[in-house]
Amino acid sequence: QVQFVESGGGLVQPGGSLRLSCAASGFFLDYYAIGWFRQAPGKEREGVSCISASDGSTNYADSVKGRFTISKDNAKNTVYLQMNSLKPEDTAVYYCAADLERRACVMGELGWGTLGYWGQGTRVTVSS
Repeated sequence: QVQFVESGGGLVQPGGSLRLSCAASGFFLDYYAIGWFRQAPGKEREGVSCISASDGSTNYADSVKGRFTISKDNAKNTVYLQMNSLKPEDTAVYYCAADLERRACVMGELGWGTLGYWGQGTRVTVSS
């Protein structure tokens, strides 16, 4: 089955850190730009970060710049999201997906083509 499997979520206090993992199954990461997304209760899904297949360049939403870092390990076919200085507003279900239309991330304001291979998500709760 072609999909991502996310893991690493949990409950963390404000100011804490988590590292999310996203393992690709049935395809290679090197084919597509890969994004992390999140959806908070009652809100629309938003793009958080992107990493290019072409050169590993990255892009971030303004809300997470300087706090989150996206990376990938092609040998493990896995994408990571290191989240530091977490805030209550980071509480959401986090997903990854492939941009099936491009290998390089849109720079500047995050943008996406057709997204696919969604996983089931991993829940992050930031609360004291």
